[in-house]
Amino acid sequence: MKKLHFIISLFVLAITVSCSNDSDGSDVDIDSIGAPKNISALATITQDNSGKVTFLPKGEGVTQYQINFGDGSPVSSYLSVGASVAHTYKEGVYQAKIMAMGINGKVTEVTQEVTVSFLAPSNLQVTLAHVIGDNLSVSVSAKASFETYFQVYFGEAANEIPVDFMEGETIKHTYANIGTYEVKVVALSGGKATTVHTESVTISNPILLPVDFESATLNYAFTTFGGVATVVANNPSVDASNVSAKVAKLTKPAGAEVWAGSFLELGEPINFSTLKKIKIKAWSPKAGIVVKMKLENLTNPDINAEVDVTNTVANNWEELIFDFSAVDNANKYQRVVLFFDFGNAGTGVDYYYDDIQLTSGAESLVLPLTFESATLNYPYGNFGGAAVAVVANPDKSGINTSAKVSALTKNNGAEVWAGSSLPLETAINFSTFKKLKMKVWSPQAGIIVKFKLENLNDASINKEIDATTTVANGWEELTFDFDGIVNANNYQRVVLFFDFGNNGTGKTYYFDDIKQSN
Repeated sequence: MKKLHFIISLFVLAITVSCSNDSDGSDVDIDSIGAPKNISALATITQDNSGKVTFLPKGEGVTQYQINFGDGSPVSSYLSVGASVAHTYKEGVYQAKIMAMGINGKVTEVTQEVTVSFLAPSNLQVTLAHVIGDNLSVSVSAKASFETYFQVYFGEAANEIPVDFMEGETIKHTYANIGTYEVKVVALSGGKATTVHTESVTISNPILLPVDFESATLNYAFTTFGGVATVVANNPSVDASNVSAKVAKLTKPAGAEVWAGSFLELGEPINFSTLKKIKIKAWSPKAGIVVKMKLENLTNPDINAEVDVTNTVANNWEELIFDFSAVDNANKYQRVVLFFDFGNAGTGVDYYYDDIQLTSGAESLVLPLTFESATLNYPYGNFGGAAVAVVANPDKSGINTSAKVSALTKNNGAEVWAGSSLPLETAINFSTFKKLKMKVWSPQAGIIVKFKLENLNDASINKEIDATTTVANGWEELTFDFDGIVNANNYQRVVLFFDFGNNGTGKTYYFDDIKQSN
């Protein structure tokens, strides 16, 4: 053991010396690294009445493990990451302890119950559920009496290798295709007898509003008529008004009918009970054309409603709003039909559209944020002793002559992590533009500005980037590079921290023009 600790100490020393000799002079503070976290162990047992249990510990920030088996026997030797250890028990229930050590010697210890029984598991209860927001995924958890661990088969392959898991653990599985699958969960103890639960799950992947054409798994099955062709295509004009990578392209060839168009069928009727309008982003090579949106009942197209809008912009994206306030929600409109340049025969022109969604028709709280709106509400959520409000620009000069900006005051004694959050109406689309820019005014240079993004329903899904100011008492633009961000995580909440890491001193910081950039 002394030899192992000596090797680790040398390893830490080598890292420390190496980092302290870096050309930029920066040091790595080993002591500041947190203790290991998310510690657990997969405990499997052989089905031969021997009581032999194998522990496979896992966690984050770990260099080595030890297992206290909880039966009075000596603790295990040190285990490297990915290594396992076997131990033989008598029948009983034991409180094993998994001890995880980090690079700086900090230790996290968790207790895990281990059941050793040679009886068949009983009272098996399985929870199989669809994952909200992910049509192709399911989650599985289970509990039982006398079991040591579980195995789950998701029914997707003929010679499937099961996934082992413990009671209290939830396993997620993503199917490659839609269909109905038989999920089998097996509860195992130390004897040969097992207990099995089977359950069917149907995987479907319907198109639902909002439709953004970014999914690699959805089937955007356009039905065309009158001579047009509609497909999912690359965005022809990626800019701040539409940062999407993928959009729908409707080609109206020469000679196509005046009423030519295409439609998509949704997985469920549009719910107009609250929001009565539908908006889309549209791109046309000419202004002044009629864009018609028609909604139809899926089984009876004679039950329909249509609204015309005339576009005003050529060769750029604009938002068009179709007011369906007069529709009867009981008509169950489930088919969305679009016509471009309605009333005129085709001339070989391509039209593009994107982001079909319900709306109130009011201004939307989305990027870019300029804080100039007289109608938008900016519902900041302050924490840690910070306060944010939209105010007049205190310094209309340089790169920012805007009338309105946001001001964050970090009051005296505010927490080092004090800040404020702002929920957006829709998630930020990082399919093409991976950076965010923000204009900042600070009374001092050299402070850390932290930009954090969170999933609106699960704040544990987040990503944060730091930038350091270089200007005092003047505007500058900071860039936060979110390269590698997972767009499917649906980041919809912006969280900002100024002078992060230091307590508040009553200073006020200003920010403006939050936008995406390449």
